[in-house]
Amino acid sequence: MATARVEQSELVAGVRFQKIGKLYHFDFAGHPELKQGDFVIVDTRRGRQMGQVMGFTKPDEGRMARPILRPATSRDLVLKQHWEAKQDDALEACREAASNLRRMSEVKFVAAQYNYDGSVVTFLFSAEQKIDTSVLQKRLQRKFEARIEMRQIGPRDVAKLLGGFGACGITRCCSTFLTDFSPISIKMAKVQGISLNPSEITGMCGRLRCCLVYEYEQYVEARRQLPRRNKRVGTPYGEGRVLDQLPLRDAVLVEVGEGVRKTVEREDIIPLEEFRKLAEKAHSPCDKHGDGSCECGMPAGQRQADRLPASREPKAEPEKRDKPDEEKPPRRRSRKSRGRSSGDGSQSNRRRGRRRGGRRSNQRSDRQDSSDSG
Repeated sequence: MATARVEQSELVAGVRFQKIGKLYHFDFAGHPELKQGDFVIVDTRRGRQMGQVMGFTKPDEGRMARPILRPATSRDLVLKQHWEAKQDDALEACREAASNLRRMSEVKFVAAQYNYDGSVVTFLFSAEQKIDTSVLQKRLQRKFEARIEMRQIGPRDVAKLLGGFGACGITRCCSTFLTDFSPISIKMAKVQGISLNPSEITGMCGRLRCCLVYEYEQYVEARRQLPRRNKRVGTPYGEGRVLDQLPLRDAVLVEVGEGVRKTVEREDIIPLEEFRKLAEKAHSPCDKHGDGSCECGMPAGQRQADRLPASREPKAEPEKRDKPDEEKPPRRRSRKSRGRSSGDGSQSNRRRGRRRGGRRSNQRSDRQDSSDSG
């Protein structure tokens, strides 16, 4: 428990005075028993007010937090409900008093707010110009025993108090969760590609819609990573020109030919210099053949012929035409080939030997006949 007390002493309590309002930090060191959701009484610039503890956090550096006076009692809660019931009557009385003044004809009174014990009543009004309410304040002071305060608010605060539904069909953001209004400019609508038609970007309060700021940073970051319009880039469909950015799809619309438009994702976009180098490499000759290590993407059969330059292309062999049989010279066989002849060749040699032997025998018989006759 001691450790918990030390940690709580380093924190401050966040107190809210309205249902949808800002958080103000107060020191609760004098009341360590406070929990989230408890009602407390604090001292503010507008006097003593009742607020609800919404949580605990670390204090801002260099800022001193006012202390919480005390926890609210059941009697304080009953008094708060009592004076809140009289706020509508106080607003009607203020409007009647203002109707008798010429300067207040353009002033619109929106609400009257009592503090928890009815000692202070604040009237909220809106006007296009700054209004002097000193005369009205004096007249109201005669009717009310409480101290009178007049506060001029802007159109966004008026819409927050009145509530209602927005153009999207649900309850206005300012009436549900917005505790503070962020600055909004027309540039936010341009970056998001929203039509600049007043009915498209204007809220019920007559100002730019609060929702324009919700996705503004995401659009800026997405457009920063995408190529700009009219820039030439490389795509899987070829070189093209960027026509428009599509931040929600993280892509661009590219014109790759006359009337040919393609949507290309950011991951598929290739810088133009790199794209041209790849194109040159694709048309350059391949210096590797048949080993499977070539990165040109051509089939193995085309690497040796189609991808070689003209100086290195293999010369085509001339077609061999067969000559007629009569033009062919007799084929001579060497002695070795004769000795290596098969069995059919040996038989032909034997026949030739027999013929030669027969001729020799005939020549001998003729010689003998001639000698006998002599």
